[in-house]
Amino acid sequence: MKTLNDVAVGESAVVKRLHGEGATRRRMMDMGIIKGTVIKVLKVAPLGDPIEVSVKNYQLSFRSVDAAMIEVEG
Repeated sequence: MKTLNDVAVGESAVVKRLHGEGATRRRMMDMGIIKGTVIKVLKVAPLGDPIEVSVKNYQLSFRSVDAAMIEVEG
């Protein structure tokens, strides 16, 4: 299983599945992280947390814990 944490800077991936439950999962879905969405990794902080991504022409930052819940392909 490949997660958003495994995607290198400058590469893109497609959301395959969103793990987790409750408010965190709902918040990610509200931000547009749903199956089939293309995510491009823009930057990763020096210590690996947070990760800045581009989703549907806007930028988001995810903590590593949250990024691990996003299963991707590609």
